[in-house]
Amino acid sequence: MPRFRRGFDVEQAHDWLSRRDRRLGTWMKRLGPIAAQPGWSTSFDPVDALARAILFQQLSGKAASTIVGRVEVAIGSARLHADTLARVDDAALRVCGVSGNKTLALRDLARREAAGEIPDLRRMSVMEHDAIIDALVPIRGIGRWTVEMMLMFRLGRPDILPVDDLGIRKGAQRVDKAETLPTPKALLARGERWGPYRTYASLYLWRIADFSVAAKEATRRSQE
Repeated sequence: MPRFRRGFDVEQAHDWLSRRDRRLGTWMKRLGPIAAQPGWSTSFDPVDALARAILFQQLSGKAASTIVGRVEVAIGSARLHADTLARVDDAALRVCGVSGNKTLALRDLARREAAGEIPDLRRMSVMEHDAIIDALVPIRGIGRWTVEMMLMFRLGRPDILPVDDLGIRKGAQRVDKAETLPTPKALLARGERWGPYRTYASLYLWRIADFSVAAKEATRRSQE
Protein backbone atom coordinates (compact mmCIF):
# COMPACT_ATOMS: atom_id res chain seq x y z
CA MET A 1 0.00 0.00 0.00
CA PRO A 2 1.54 3.34 -1.03
CA ARG A 3 2.36 5.82 1.70
CA PHE A 4 1.82 9.53 1.12
CA ARG A 5 4.49 11.76 2.56
CA ARG A 6 3.56 15.10 4.02
CA GLY A 7 4.56 17.92 1.71
CA PHE A 8 6.10 18.04 -1.73
CA ASP A 9 8.99 19.60 -3.66
CA VAL A 10 7.90 23.21 -4.18
CA GLU A 11 10.72 23.94 -6.63
CA GLN A 12 9.56 21.08 -8.82
CA ALA A 13 5.97 22.29 -8.50
CA HIS A 14 7.03 25.82 -9.44
CA ASP A 15 8.88 24.68 -12.54
CA TRP A 16 6.02 22.40 -13.62
CA LEU A 17 3.32 25.04 -13.27
CA SER A 18 5.43 27.72 -14.97
CA ARG A 19 5.74 25.48 -18.01
CA ARG A 20 2.15 24.23 -18.01
CA ASP A 21 0.33 27.56 -17.70
CA ARG A 22 1.89 30.70 -19.17
CA ARG A 23 -0.71 33.03 -17.66
CA LEU A 24 -0.23 31.64 -14.18
CA GLY A 25 3.52 31.48 -14.78
CA THR A 26 3.61 35.23 -15.44
CA TRP A 27 2.04 35.87 -12.04
CA MET A 28 4.36 33.37 -10.36
CA LYS A 29 7.36 35.24 -11.71
CA ARG A 30 5.88 38.51 -10.51
CA LEU A 31 5.15 37.24 -6.98
CA GLY A 32 8.24 35.10 -6.55
CA PRO A 33 8.50 31.56 -5.18
CA ILE A 34 6.30 30.33 -2.33
CA ALA A 35 8.12 28.28 0.28
CA ALA A 36 7.04 24.94 1.69
CA GLN A 37 4.35 25.37 4.33
CA PRO A 38 5.58 25.05 7.93
CA GLY A 39 2.65 22.81 8.89
CA TRP A 40 3.94 20.04 6.63
CA SER A 41 6.77 19.23 9.04
CA THR A 42 4.85 19.80 12.27
CA SER A 43 3.10 16.94 14.02
CA PHE A 44 -0.60 17.42 14.65
CA ASP A 45 -3.60 15.56 16.00
CA PRO A 46 -6.47 15.29 13.47
CA VAL A 47 -9.23 15.05 16.10
CA ASP A 48 -7.91 18.03 18.04
CA ALA A 49 -7.48 19.98 14.80
CA LEU A 50 -11.06 19.26 13.75
CA ALA A 51 -12.40 20.28 17.17
CA ARG A 52 -10.54 23.58 16.93
CA ALA A 53 -11.79 24.10 13.37
CA ILE A 54 -15.34 23.74 14.68
CA LEU A 55 -14.73 26.27 17.46
CA PHE A 56 -13.12 28.79 15.09
CA GLN A 57 -15.94 28.77 12.54
CA GLN A 58 -17.59 32.13 11.86
CA LEU A 59 -15.59 33.92 14.55
CA SER A 60 -12.64 36.28 14.51
CA GLY A 61 -9.33 34.70 15.46
CA LYS A 62 -9.21 36.58 18.75
CA ALA A 63 -12.74 35.65 19.81
CA ALA A 64 -12.27 32.02 18.86
CA SER A 65 -8.93 31.80 20.68
CA THR A 66 -10.59 33.16 23.82
CA ILE A 67 -13.32 30.51 23.65
CA VAL A 68 -10.81 27.72 23.00
CA GLY A 69 -8.79 28.88 26.01
CA ARG A 70 -11.89 28.72 28.20
CA VAL A 71 -12.69 25.22 26.97
CA GLU A 72 -9.15 24.07 27.70
CA VAL A 73 -9.43 25.39 31.24
CA ALA A 74 -12.84 23.76 31.71
CA ILE A 75 -11.66 20.32 30.56
CA GLY A 76 -8.25 20.66 32.21
CA SER A 77 -6.39 19.81 29.03
CA ALA A 78 -5.01 21.39 25.85
CA ARG A 79 -6.08 18.24 23.98
CA LEU A 80 -9.63 18.32 22.61
CA HIS A 81 -10.73 14.70 22.35
CA ALA A 82 -13.64 12.46 23.29
CA ASP A 83 -12.18 11.66 26.70
CA THR A 84 -11.37 15.26 27.65
CA LEU A 85 -14.55 16.82 26.24
CA ALA A 86 -16.52 14.26 28.25
CA ARG A 87 -15.32 15.99 31.42
CA VAL A 88 -17.80 18.84 30.89
CA ASP A 89 -21.49 18.93 30.09
CA ASP A 90 -23.19 21.04 27.45
CA ALA A 91 -24.06 23.75 29.95
CA ALA A 92 -20.39 24.17 30.85
CA LEU A 93 -19.50 24.52 27.16
CA ARG A 94 -22.15 27.23 26.81
CA VAL A 95 -20.57 29.09 29.72
CA CYS A 96 -17.30 28.97 27.76
CA GLY A 97 -19.06 30.66 24.84
CA VAL A 98 -19.61 27.59 22.66
CA SER A 99 -22.86 27.85 20.71
CA GLY A 100 -25.48 25.13 20.70
CA ASN A 101 -24.68 24.08 17.13
CA LYS A 102 -20.96 23.89 17.85
CA THR A 103 -21.62 21.88 20.99
CA LEU A 104 -23.60 19.38 18.92
CA ALA A 105 -20.73 19.27 16.40
CA LEU A 106 -18.14 18.62 19.14
CA ARG A 107 -20.28 15.83 20.58
CA ASP A 108 -20.66 14.26 17.15
CA LEU A 109 -16.91 14.45 16.60
CA ALA A 110 -16.29 12.82 19.99
CA ARG A 111 -18.82 10.08 19.28
CA ARG A 112 -17.23 9.29 15.93
CA GLU A 113 -13.75 9.30 17.46
CA ALA A 114 -14.87 6.83 20.14
CA ALA A 115 -16.37 4.63 17.40
CA GLY A 116 -13.04 4.61 15.54
CA GLU A 117 -14.42 6.55 12.56
CA ILE A 118 -11.78 9.30 12.58
CA PRO A 119 -8.52 8.20 10.91
CA ASP A 120 -5.33 9.12 12.73
CA LEU A 121 -2.18 10.36 11.00
CA ARG A 122 -0.89 6.83 10.44
CA ARG A 123 -4.08 5.80 8.67
CA MET A 124 -4.23 9.04 6.71
CA SER A 125 -0.72 8.45 5.41
CA VAL A 126 -2.00 5.55 3.30
CA MET A 127 -5.34 7.09 2.30
CA GLU A 128 -6.07 8.91 -0.96
CA HIS A 129 -7.21 12.47 -0.32
CA ASP A 130 -10.73 11.72 -1.57
CA ALA A 131 -10.99 8.92 0.99
CA ILE A 132 -9.97 11.33 3.76
CA ILE A 133 -12.62 13.80 2.63
CA ASP A 134 -15.25 11.05 2.57
CA ALA A 135 -14.26 9.98 6.09
CA LEU A 136 -14.42 13.45 7.63
CA VAL A 137 -17.24 15.40 5.95
CA PRO A 138 -19.98 13.31 7.63
CA ILE A 139 -18.93 14.93 10.93
CA ARG A 140 -21.42 17.60 11.94
CA GLY A 141 -19.94 21.05 11.35
CA ILE A 142 -17.11 19.79 9.12
CA GLY A 143 -17.45 20.65 5.45
CA ARG A 144 -15.33 19.82 2.45
CA TRP A 145 -13.45 23.14 2.63
CA THR A 146 -12.30 22.45 6.21
CA VAL A 147 -10.93 19.06 5.20
CA GLU A 148 -9.28 20.53 2.11
CA MET A 149 -7.45 23.05 4.32
CA MET A 150 -6.17 20.17 6.47
CA LEU A 151 -5.06 18.30 3.36
CA MET A 152 -3.23 21.34 2.01
CA PHE A 153 -1.68 22.95 5.07
CA ARG A 154 -1.20 20.05 7.48
CA LEU A 155 -0.91 16.90 5.37
CA GLY A 156 0.79 18.66 2.46
CA ARG A 157 -1.09 16.82 -0.26
CA PRO A 158 0.08 18.29 -3.58
CA ASP A 159 -3.05 18.11 -5.72
CA ILE A 160 -5.89 19.88 -3.87
CA LEU A 161 -7.96 22.63 -5.50
CA PRO A 162 -10.70 24.12 -3.26
CA VAL A 163 -13.03 25.17 -6.07
CA ASP A 164 -15.66 26.61 -3.70
CA ASP A 165 -13.20 29.01 -2.06
CA LEU A 166 -13.94 32.62 -3.02
CA GLY A 167 -10.27 33.66 -2.91
CA ILE A 168 -9.28 30.82 -5.24
CA ARG A 169 -12.03 31.80 -7.68
CA LYS A 170 -11.02 35.48 -7.56
CA GLY A 171 -7.40 34.56 -8.21
CA ALA A 172 -8.36 32.44 -11.20
CA GLN A 173 -10.50 35.27 -12.54
CA ARG A 174 -7.53 37.61 -12.25
CA VAL A 175 -5.17 35.16 -13.98
CA ASP A 176 -7.53 34.72 -16.93
CA LYS A 177 -8.60 38.40 -17.02
CA ALA A 178 -12.20 37.24 -16.96
CA GLU A 179 -15.15 39.57 -16.41
CA THR A 180 -16.89 37.19 -14.00
CA LEU A 181 -15.86 34.70 -11.37
CA PRO A 182 -15.45 31.15 -12.66
CA THR A 183 -18.02 28.71 -11.36
CA PRO A 184 -16.68 25.85 -9.24
CA LYS A 185 -17.36 23.49 -12.15
CA ALA A 186 -15.47 25.71 -14.59
CA LEU A 187 -12.60 26.12 -12.14
CA LEU A 188 -12.39 22.36 -11.69
CA ALA A 189 -11.98 21.97 -15.45
CA ARG A 190 -9.52 24.88 -15.60
CA GLY A 191 -7.47 23.30 -12.85
CA GLU A 192 -6.86 20.11 -14.81
CA ARG A 193 -3.88 21.88 -16.35
CA TRP A 194 -2.32 22.40 -12.91
CA GLY A 195 -2.30 18.78 -11.81
CA PRO A 196 -0.51 17.16 -10.08
CA TYR A 197 0.35 20.41 -8.24
CA ARG A 198 -3.02 22.05 -7.78
CA THR A 199 -2.19 22.78 -4.14
CA TYR A 200 0.76 24.93 -5.17
CA ALA A 201 -1.37 26.63 -7.83
CA SER A 202 -3.94 27.36 -5.12
CA LEU A 203 -1.34 29.05 -2.94
CA TYR A 204 -0.61 31.39 -5.82
CA LEU A 205 -4.27 32.02 -6.60
CA TRP A 206 -4.84 33.22 -3.03
CA ARG A 207 -1.86 35.57 -3.31
CA ILE A 208 -3.01 36.82 -6.70
CA ALA A 209 -6.45 37.60 -5.29
CA ASP A 210 -4.88 39.44 -2.34
CA PHE A 211 -2.49 41.27 -4.66
CA SER A 212 -5.32 42.59 -6.79
CA VAL A 213 -7.14 43.90 -3.71
CA ALA A 214 -3.96 45.56 -2.41
CA ALA A 215 -3.25 47.11 -5.81
CA LYS A 216 -6.75 48.58 -6.04
CA GLU A 217 -6.46 49.99 -2.54
CA ALA A 218 -3.08 51.56 -3.35
CA THR A 219 -4.55 53.12 -6.51
CA ARG A 220 -7.50 54.49 -4.58
CA ARG A 221 -5.22 56.08 -1.97
CA SER A 222 -3.03 57.66 -4.65
CA GLN A 223 -6.10 59.30 -6.18
CA GLU A 224 -7.34 60.82 -2.92
